[in-house]
Amino acid sequence: MSFDNLGLGEELLKAVAEAGYSTPTPIQEKAIPIVLMGRDVLGCAQTGTGKTASFTLPMIEILASGQAKARMPRSLILEPTRELAAQVAENFEKYGKHHRLSMALLIGGTSMADQTAALDKGVDVLIATPGRLLDLFERGGLLLNDVRTLVIDEADRMLDMGFIPDVERIVSLIPKIRQTLFFSATMPPAIRKLADAFLMNPKEITVARPATTADTVTQGLLMMKNSGMGSHVQKEKREALRRLLQAENFKNAIIFCNRKRDVGVVYRSLERHGFNVGQLHGDMVQSARMEVLSKFKNGNVDILVCSDVAARGLDIKEMSHVFNFDVPTHAEDYVHRIGRTGRAGNKGTAYTLATRDDAKYLDAIARTIGKPIPPINVDGTSNDGKKDAPAASEDKPKPDRNRDRGNKRDRDNSEKRSTPQRDEKSEKPRRDKKGRRRRDDDDGPDVPVKGLGDHVPAFLMRSSTAEPEKKTSAKKAPVKKKAPAKKKETAKAVKDEAKEEKPKKTTRRRTTTKKKAKDDPLPDASETIATPEAVNEA
Repeated sequence: MSFDNLGLGEELLKAVAEAGYSTPTPIQEKAIPIVLMGRDVLGCAQTGTGKTASFTLPMIEILASGQAKARMPRSLILEPTRELAAQVAENFEKYGKHHRLSMALLIGGTSMADQTAALDKGVDVLIATPGRLLDLFERGGLLLNDVRTLVIDEADRMLDMGFIPDVERIVSLIPKIRQTLFFSATMPPAIRKLADAFLMNPKEITVARPATTADTVTQGLLMMKNSGMGSHVQKEKREALRRLLQAENFKNAIIFCNRKRDVGVVYRSLERHGFNVGQLHGDMVQSARMEVLSKFKNGNVDILVCSDVAARGLDIKEMSHVFNFDVPTHAEDYVHRIGRTGRAGNKGTAYTLATRDDAKYLDAIARTIGKPIPPINVDGTSNDGKKDAPAASEDKPKPDRNRDRGNKRDRDNSEKRSTPQRDEKSEKPRRDKKGRRRRDDDDGPDVPVKGLGDHVPAFLMRSSTAEPEKKTSAKKAPVKKKAPAKKKETAKAVKDEAKEEKPKKTTRRRTTTKKKAKDDPLPDASETIATPEAVNEA
């Protein structure tokens, strides 16, 4: 079947032919007629099978008639990442170049003023990420009342990235009478439940079993001799990666890492060894990300080291190789990673570097794709390789030195002691450093110790001998005091006590008089001058 039998217009068929396509893929062949009928679609197909064109082509045909209003787009396409949204925008420009359709791209990291200006003119197709779309909506720069076609692409990726709450809010702002197209590479129960909530009597289209890899991709698993997350393991993996790149005749390649910091380490390592390489991860500014991606698509960069931000939807022509520097923790991510190669019927190769610690992830991948990844052996990475010896021996010195020290200590202790050694865990090295005596140093027979035993501290011995002296001194103290001494008090002492008591009484009287003086009014001057002699004369 050709595109002529799918019900597309002449202008659209001309654009498809100019793009170099003549035969639709299975998902395009089944989905395009259903979309043109106006029904909801639930599509599930492998990555790289042309899902993007299966909804862009019929949308252009439907939107060919009509005109958009200011700030009110006629259709909306939600994408999980900026790169995937930009790629969908490129497809609309390529297939809709013979139509007068306006389009706007709303993604983070770019000028919001330019995006608002494009919306003010009116757009037929709005391609956006959920975060930037809600931001502009809350600022009043966008209305969703006129959306008649909604596309939710890569729904499983949106679920992994936590965009489902935002998607649910966006769907609540769109009119209920609409056409919804729901596409996903995998169909877990959560995605199935979400589709039931958004779609109305959909036509389910499943091209292949969900989460399966294409037959055009040759897979391989290279196991490392070391395990763990140490620097020696990462060094061995980087050496193995360079050997694979040198052994394989690749045209362009993508290297996936689980962590952003590993992207930078692998990028600098390959750059030092003379490879034409670039890096791409989420911490880069949008302008730098678009520049690197453009260079990689144009062939100016041969190798792209990136995180999972580029694992979904990127369509690079004739991608030859994909390398997994780290085993993905989610089996579905493995399907999307190696889906960057072997697209549109082309041949591709995907290699994965793993350690023994990745066994559970490899088992999950084998269950998902239905078969284990076949092991490979590249020259220079075998057990007999000379270059691998230093990397394999990097983790041995520490255990060997500890073992030698332990054997030497055991030999010294066996020479010094005649009794068998005790368990090392029961010994207390801190007490040995302070010079304290331990009970296990005695050479005598093992006798159960009662109380403090023979090792009674000296200060306790001194306190026990000093106690009787204190008691005797306490008993003799009352004897020294002479009780009758109180009876032999002299008359002088009695007088002194009387003198001491008199001032106390007078002071009391004075204080009382002072208090009265404060309460009573001041006396007259005549009263103060009067004396007993004057009274007698009167």
